[in-house]
Amino acid sequence: MGKTLGFLEFNRKEQEYRDVSERLQDYREVAVSMTPESLVDQGGRCMECGTPFCHNLGCPLGNLIPEWNDAVYRNQWKEAWERMELTNNFPEFTGRICPAICETSCTLSINDAPVAIRNIEWEIAEKAFREGWVKVRKPKMETGKRVAVIGSGPAGMAASQQLRRMGHRVTLFEKSNKIGGLLRYGIPDFKLDKSIIDRRMKQMKAEGVEFETGVKIGDDISIRYLQNKFDAILITVGAGKARDLPVKGRKLKGVHFALDYLSQSNKNVSEESYTEPVINAMGKKVLVIGGGDTGSDCVGTANRQGALSVHQFEIMPKPLDWKESRNPQWPDWPSILRTSSSHKEGCYRDWCVTTNEFVGKKGVTKGKFQKVEWVPSKNGGRPELKKVEGSEFDLEVDLVLLAMGFEHVEHNAIISNSEINLNNRGNIAVDNNYMTNVKGIFAAGDANVGASLVVHAMNYARNAANCIHDYLMETVED
Repeated sequence: MGKTLGFLEFNRKEQEYRDVSERLQDYREVAVSMTPESLVDQGGRCMECGTPFCHNLGCPLGNLIPEWNDAVYRNQWKEAWERMELTNNFPEFTGRICPAICETSCTLSINDAPVAIRNIEWEIAEKAFREGWVKVRKPKMETGKRVAVIGSGPAGMAASQQLRRMGHRVTLFEKSNKIGGLLRYGIPDFKLDKSIIDRRMKQMKAEGVEFETGVKIGDDISIRYLQNKFDAILITVGAGKARDLPVKGRKLKGVHFALDYLSQSNKNVSEESYTEPVINAMGKKVLVIGGGDTGSDCVGTANRQGALSVHQFEIMPKPLDWKESRNPQWPDWPSILRTSSSHKEGCYRDWCVTTNEFVGKKGVTKGKFQKVEWVPSKNGGRPELKKVEGSEFDLEVDLVLLAMGFEHVEHNAIISNSEINLNNRGNIAVDNNYMTNVKGIFAAGDANVGASLVVHAMNYARNAANCIHDYLMETVED
């Protein structure tokens, strides 16, 4: 695979970004694609390792990474696309927003910099669109079966495309005005331009997937109605119940969930109307609570809106500040400090900070905080949080964004009106075939496993689509 000893000849080329002063003036994508010539060299770094951990451990989709790395090195871009399309419905999404867990498990990461897999993936997909290699793939035969998919995020889109290509009539329902779920409303345009979603939707529509937007299942249409009209139902609504912060002053004006803020910003960018009160960081002292990707997206958005200052607090300890290119916990995803492109645009970050209270009259004006430490549990379990005496401090804030993750799927009418069972984490319980306790109703993605990565959601959705196909074909035979 790749060039013999190419990993010794070529150095890893890191992702490049537009200049900060330029990119803060707009919402266009900040990442800059590599030249084809550079990517050929990067593909040549893929060594002929006996066990490709990137493929069988790192990538949930089982992408044939060594094969398309080798094809790119040989300048066989169409072949690379054909190998990629076998396992991934939307490599143009994952090439932009996946954290590249394949790279941390790359064999080179044992003692060197990994292959630039995500950059290669991104450019293969974009070249495929430019060259017209992304074809409409209509089913070879129609089964006569109908499937309703509820929720149009990455899981819903992937499952819908797979099921349609198997010959089923598929209707994808979305409560918002446009298809895409968190891809459209949760991820800023500077990371994923929404024309990328629209481009893929055009293909799916040509293949025969039907889209129904602005429809809230359980309210506008009942689950019982869908059961009467469709042969199977797949729930892919995501983990929508955001984790809250139960402290005094939480209900003050100016304290919002991160997703409400990001969703509204994305609607502003796309000039989509909304009725919710305006949330804007212009001229404000912004605090983001939560150190993950959603928090980072809030930082980048606040800076583009003209925030006066941006702080980001995380209750967990600061991860290892690792400067080496190798993976200190190979082949696993390492617990190291990650600095995103948004952080580099301006942000003060701190760790081991807990929130005691928000203060204000008409709106939040100050937050009261305290440092914490994590001490070993007496029973040997997970470490316990302990407040550090005398470490209290205040911070002037007038916009607080809660980005502390999600608890579970929303317990709305979809669940309550269908008598679907939940697991002990509050998500939809399914069997090994992704079916719930209600015959003919399936669930996949964050709806049944909790909040996770886009690549995981797509993997579960593809597996669920296969199980639904088997279920529908069994009913045909019966």
